[in-house]
Amino acid sequence: MQSLPAPLLATINHLLGQAAWAREKLVPFAGHAARIKLPPLEAAFLIAADGCIAALPDAGLTEVEPEVSISLPAATPLLALQGKDAVMRAARIEGSAEFAEALGFIIRNLRWDAEEDLSRIVGDIAAHRIVSGTRELAAWQQQAAQNFAGNLAEYFTEEQPLVARQADIAAFSRDIDQLRDDTARLEKRLQRLA
Repeated sequence: MQSLPAPLLATINHLLGQAAWAREKLVPFAGHAARIKLPPLEAAFLIAADGCIAALPDAGLTEVEPEVSISLPAATPLLALQGKDAVMRAARIEGSAEFAEALGFIIRNLRWDAEEDLSRIVGDIAAHRIVSGTRELAAWQQQAAQNFAGNLAEYFTEEQPLVARQADIAAFSRDIDQLRDDTARLEKRLQRLA
């Protein structure tokens, strides 16, 4: 089994370096191994004594058996576009209950502190303004996309009725139910007359 690639290890350790609570949660599992399966890839890592993650030892030394296995579906990159919660719902975590729970909690709650990293380059005030501006821009874009989708839906239901409104569908369903009931009553009357 291969270790996680070095750039991925460095990225995860950078995030763990910003979150003392996460490292503290992992320290009791020092020396334990975990495996991540994302078809067709499969890789593993160890928990280091300081709560960060480390590469597996060389294959010639010892074969480490993972205590936890995290299986992700092949569609994980697409699910990631829907957010971390969508990925976590699709993930299957097996193995040691305590270790799996600790890893799951950290995966769900670990966040990148972009403002901290940016402040080392441009200073605290500029970093704060850049990050808050980026958040506002992202919120504006999300709101604009929602407004656009709402406007399209309204246009295609009201202006150019290519799509039926929910109220029209409900009224049509009630009319069909009424017609069915009326037909059943008419059939019973005809049977009584015959």
